[in-house]
Amino acid sequence: MQRSELTYDLLNNLPLWRNMATITLDQMCGVKLMNRIDTKYVLSEGEVLDMLQRAAECGYRVQVIDGIRACRYNTLYYDTAERDMYIVHHNQQLTRQKVRTRLYVETNQAFLEIKNKTNRGRTKKRRIAISHDELTGFHHNSEAAAFYTTFARYAIEELSPALATRFTRITLVNRELTERLTIDLDLCYEDVRTRRTAAIEQMAIVELKQDGNTLSTMKRILRDMHIAPLKVSKYCLGTALTVEGIKKNRFKLKLRDISKRLGANDNFCKTR
Repeated sequence: MQRSELTYDLLNNLPLWRNMATITLDQMCGVKLMNRIDTKYVLSEGEVLDMLQRAAECGYRVQVIDGIRACRYNTLYYDTAERDMYIVHHNQQLTRQKVRTRLYVETNQAFLEIKNKTNRGRTKKRRIAISHDELTGFHHNSEAAAFYTTFARYAIEELSPALATRFTRITLVNRELTERLTIDLDLCYEDVRTRRTAAIEQMAIVELKQDGNTLSTMKRILRDMHIAPLKVSKYCLGTALTVEGIKKNRFKLKLRDISKRLGANDNFCKTR
């Protein structure tokens, strides 16, 4: 397996950025879409470049923070000792929840985030600012603990850090500011309980975030590229790759689907 070619530095210096308008973080405030419908896709790195070129031609803008277009995200997912949040997703329950802390590296901001998926397919995300010290123990912050108790389904004492992830993200927004597209590349995972790691290279997880199932230029672009939606969770994918002995039959099929989608002859990820 070859090393990912789209490195952080290369992503921030792509020639195609000259053809794409930009949008600032402050301007993006009107496109938060905290209550939304998500559609996910898996693309090869070559397909990402093709999609970005098409998006530029269709008037999409790329988010820029201090001149940076590809931003780094460090995320720590929490779960119970039995990894109940993972199991709920594996068992295809429609109503489910993820709890994570996240450091947005370029802005140096940290948040506790709770994501709920409803039985109608909507994703609702709530978050509260925390300090860097609280990324691995937010329960020490009384305000964050109260926030968690209000919106979470699991007792706070049941949770502990489970999976750390790192990736680089490009964020696009359409001309009408009605949808946001995130492109996550160079995904790295670590099971913080066993220190087993996995890296996914030459692949991107792309997520289209909309207020509803409205007409979307990006859906048309991806359809024209013959890329169909593929439901995939970064947390569940990382857990299936790094946690030995955990129930993962459904995600083994998902990994096979991803490998087929990429035309991979061997595994597209490496673990150790």
